[in-house]
Formats: sequence, C-alpha cells, structure tokens
Amino acid sequence: MPWEAWTTVGVVTLVLVLLTLTQIVPDIVLVAGVTLLLVTGILTPEQALSGMANEGMITVGVLYVVVAGLQETGASGWIAQKFLGEPKSLLGAQLKMMFPVAGVSAFMNNTPVVAMFMPAIRDWAKKYGLSASKLMMPLSYAAILGGICTLIGTSTNLVVNGLVKDIAHQAPFGMWDITAVGVTCSVVGMLYMVTIGRLLLPDRKAAISQMQDPREYTVEMLVETGSPLVGKTIEQAGLRRLPGMFLAEIERAGQIIPAVGPEERLQAEDRLLFVGVVESVVDLQKIRGLKPATNQVFKLDSPRLKRCLIEAVVSPSCRILGQTIRDGQFRKIYNAVVIAVSRNGERIKKKIGDIILHTGDTLLLEATPSFAERHRNSREFYLVSPVENSNPPSHERAIVAILILLAMIAVVTVEWMDMLQAGMLAAGAMIATRCCTAAIARRTVDWQILIAIAASFGIGQALKSTGVAALASNYLIALAGGNAWATLAVVYAVTMILTELITNNAAAVLVFPFAFSAAESLDASFKPFAIAIMIAASCGFASPLGYQTHMMVYGPGGYRFSDFVRVGLPLDLVIWATAMIAIPYFFPF
Repeated sequence: MPWEAWTTVGVVTLVLVLLTLTQIVPDIVLVAGVTLLLVTGILTPEQALSGMANEGMITVGVLYVVVAGLQETGASGWIAQKFLGEPKSLLGAQLKMMFPVAGVSAFMNNTPVVAMFMPAIRDWAKKYGLSASKLMMPLSYAAILGGICTLIGTSTNLVVNGLVKDIAHQAPFGMWDITAVGVTCSVVGMLYMVTIGRLLLPDRKAAISQMQDPREYTVEMLVETGSPLVGKTIEQAGLRRLPGMFLAEIERAGQIIPAVGPEERLQAEDRLLFVGVVESVVDLQKIRGLKPATNQVFKLDSPRLKRCLIEAVVSPSCRILGQTIRDGQFRKIYNAVVIAVSRNGERIKKKIGDIILHTGDTLLLEATPSFAERHRNSREFYLVSPVENSNPPSHERAIVAILILLAMIAVVTVEWMDMLQAGMLAAGAMIATRCCTAAIARRTVDWQILIAIAASFGIGQALKSTGVAALASNYLIALAGGNAWATLAVVYAVTMILTELITNNAAAVLVFPFAFSAAESLDASFKPFAIAIMIAASCGFASPLGYQTHMMVYGPGGYRFSDFVRVGLPLDLVIWATAMIAIPYFFPF
C-alpha cells in the first residue's frame, strides 16, 4: 500500500482508540482525525468538508427541529401516553418500546421513527424513574432491526435493490422478499437486547437523581375546567411518579385533603399543592390540563408562550422586602409572577400571595427572558438565571405538530419526496405554524452530534480514496477460498465492518461489485449475497458512527463510545450468525 493508505490506517486506528478508551467527546476526536488527514494532503478540502453537505447529516439536523415542535406543543408526551403506557419494570418498558418501534420502522424510514419516539421516551423515562441510557440505545437498535423487515424499511435496502437492477441486471426484490430473513434477524436481535444486552447497557441517571437540590419549592397548580385530567385518579394522571416532586395536598371547595392517595380522583378547580425541585416544576408546567393556581400569570403583558421560568434570590435592597407578594404588587413592579418560593430548603405553608419576602428567599418566576437581562446586575436580586427549556407548551397546537409529523412520514413512505426534502418542509412547517419558534429551533439542534457525523464522512472519504476499503474487501473475500457459504459470511463481515467505519449506504455500494463478482465466479445465485449486504449494511451496532440514529440517541442517552462497543459488538455477531443460517435457508445458492 502507498504511504497515504498506511497513514489513513494509522489515523483511523488512533481515532478509534481515543473514542473507545478515553472520554474525549466524539466531535473533537473526529475533527482532529480529519484535520490530520487534511494537513498531510490525503484529503482535499472538498473531501474533508464533504460531510458538511451530506444529506444524512443535514437530515438529522432538520429532524431536531421537527422534534422541537413535538416537545414544545406537548405532543411528545401524548405519544408516550398513547403508545407506551405505564411500565411495571425496566424489562417491561423495553418490551413496550422495542416491538412497536420495530413494527413502525418496517414501513417507514427509521430516522423519523427515532425522531418521533425519542422525546416521548425521554419524558417517559423521567416520569417513571427509568434511566434514559437503558432505553435510548434499544430505541435505535429496534428501529434498525425493524427496518430490515421490508424493502422500504431503510434507505439501504432501496440502494442495494437499485444496484441489483442497474449493475447486476437482475430482477429487483419485491416488497416482502426479504421479510423472512429480516423478521428472523429482528426477533433474535430484540431477544438479545432484552436478555444479555439489557445487562450490558450502562445505567446513567439523570442529573436530578444524582444530586440533592436544596431549593425545594412549593407550587400550587389548578385543574382546569374541561381538563383531560378531570375524573382520573392521581395514578392515572401521572402525578404520583413525578421525579423529585410529590403532591402534598389537594384543596377542594375550601376543604384540605392531606396525604393524597393514588386512587384519589381529580375534579375541576382542584388546587394541587406540590413540593419539589426546580426541574420537576418545569415538568409540572408542561402537563396538559394544569395551570398555575395564581391568575397573575394571565395578567402579564407578553404571551405565555414567550415566557420562561427564572430563578432569582431576594437581596436586602429589594423594594418589597418585608411585604407579602400580593401587597407588594410584585407583578406590577417587575412584570413577572412568582410561581414558587424556596426558603432554606423548607416548605412554606402559605399561599403564594400571602408569603412575606425575606432576604435570601429564592423565587421561581414566570417572565420573559428579558427579565433576566434587566435584573442580572440589579441590586434588588442576586443570581438571576433562566431555567432551561422551561417555556410553557402550546397544547392547542399539539394536533398540528402531530399532523406535520404524519405528513412527513406519509410523503416519504409513498416516495413523493426523499427524507431530506420532507424533513426540511416539516421543520419549516413547525416554525411557520408556531409549534416552535426559530430561537427554540436553533437551540434544539445538537451541533456537537452534527459535527461528529460530518467529520465521520471525511474519514470515510479517506478510506475510500486511498484504496484501503477496497483492498480490505478484496483480500477478505479471497480468504473464502471458493466456498459459497464462506464467501457469503465474508461478504457480510466486510460490509458490517465498513458500516461501522464509514456509513451504511457507502459500505453497501463499496462491497456490492466484489460480492457480485464472487457470486459469478462461484456460479451461484446473487440474491443471497444481495440480502447479506442489505442486512449487514443496516445492522452496524458497535459504533455510534455506523448509523445516524445512533448519533441521534448518543447525547440524550448520555452514552460513551465504549457503550456501543460493549452492547453492539455481541449484537453484531448474533445477527451475523443468524443471517448466515437464515439467508441460505430462504435463498439457496
């Protein structure tokens, strides 16, 4: 091999070692690898930056905006309630999630499937005290395993089917031709995930469960007339398992109901008194049918959707110090409403308006973001800081967000548009219909993940342009020694390895001509080899770089590169072994 090829091998090895054995974030490692390949002249600037214009990377970016629309309208919570239900255990949660996700993914591209379920599962996990790291990776894996069950389940199947027609000049596959093999591999893969794989998944708790927050707020919420919560028990309404928060009492028609049981049924105009940390107050604000018990929030100048929660500590210079919040006319003076008060970590047993402000009280306010800017250096408050992602959801637009999502899925499924076109239109529609604002859309995009995806394409370009990928493919296929089954196994293995290192579609396109030549030389049917490429190019589980849905769940699951290796590498081998039995059985040589 020329020096360029050896250098590329060295850089790729270094990148993989750093990703596996260190906690350096992937975007830094991958960009550093691309930089080395660029400055040594192995990659041209166009090749190094090709990932920035890659359709897959941009598709992931616009889908973040679609997800933002679902979150901001509360639609993601509705999806969780309708499709996921209430799990009895972690195993039950994984089963409730994986099989429906795989079923949906069989008939639509797996990227929007993950985009649709990801925020719902994140909220679901938080609500029931489950670790997101136990669910996000199975979500991506289930979507991929479902995608191999039909011809339209993943773009890779369609790419390979096109190659069968254009290069191999053979009859293309039908919609259900790969179903027998795909379902076999999918079932085996999910059984692995709920048995061995479940034990290998990392357990990384959210920050709310890793620390004790001394700022415990008392919050009053009102059950609205006509609320979907009316008539439901506390358990059914999902108010019993709020992490970091508990329902202390209910005030109903002037009567106090203390020590509320899970079977207590909610009525319209019930005033619910919650005690908990600020992260849970944010969750409480987003439950449909509940609103702050104080009517002051509806007297502020700005629309509620443009507000957020802000924490501020009362200083000795506060002009209404020593007065109640009501008598001091807090709303009129500061154009903000006090939602809750924390004082030395103790519960204040008074209504919000009756609380007398003391120096050092921490106030949880509902106001516009400009409040923080105006009072950041004010003498009246200390430590003024907005609470992230705390703007109230616009529940009335939830149906609009869901219709946009369904329209995006429909046009991709019937092939009126590709995923990028449909995703960009859906993202634009979310902003145009005010399901989310442009500012929220920008904030929601995970730029670290997008940079990592773009950089991985640059490394893939180096493997192809230097001939490393082609040389490895030829060499490994030659090792099969003329045996059809052994050649099939090698074709699968090479495709799988390249999928982990570059991308699924690129791996399929790269291996296809070698596999076709090998089939011809063996005088064997090419269909088994084509299906092996379809399965292997989709089923890359051991690296987050191998499939874009892995990168989508990487951040929300709090994963490290080594997590995918530990869980995904055995799954790679399990699917490989299953495919080597199923493919020749259903498609003889």
